[in-house]
Amino acid sequence: MSLYSQISKAWQEQPEQFDAAQRDRLIKWRTESVTLRIAHPTRLDRAHALGYKAKPGFIVVRQRVDRGGRQRPQIRKVRKTSHSRQTKILSKNYQQVAEERAARRFPNLEVLNSYYAGKDGQHYWYEIILVDKQHPSILADKNINWIARQQNRRRVFRGLTSAAKRRRGLHHKGVGMEKMRPSLRAHQRTK
Repeated sequence: MSLYSQISKAWQEQPEQFDAAQRDRLIKWRTESVTLRIAHPTRLDRAHALGYKAKPGFIVVRQRVDRGGRQRPQIRKVRKTSHSRQTKILSKNYQQVAEERAARRFPNLEVLNSYYAGKDGQHYWYEIILVDKQHPSILADKNINWIARQQNRRRVFRGLTSAAKRRRGLHHKGVGMEKMRPSLRAHQRTK
């Protein structure tokens, strides 16, 4: 069994000693900043599967997102209608929100992908793989230099990452998915 298979199996099964290590890790992560650049991925198997390479130009960021839905600021001194509820009704998932926040924190980098790193009662943690599209090693690599093209600029804000495509229903094709392409709003406009 390869090393990556063993890492993946440990994250799926999570035996008792792994749970204890993960608990200690989450306690430490709570004290760290919301967006933190880290030296290497926590889940090496997932990072490599999503395109990460241990070479200059690739950066991994751990992003913390609060659980429990998104809230508006407290509504004061207005007549509270049905539209001005406290909880925001959003279609974005936590992973896409984490990717966007990391992209805003590092505006000169492009989001390649992200993966789940952990959760507790208050937070989710995602690790986001960012790419410096101006770095010479990225431009010279034919497997990743597509991200430097103009049409892939700010791709995380246009819903082109894997988490956003999953949220939009674009990971499926065929019967039952006729209304998903090119988008739900485009389908509404055809009527």
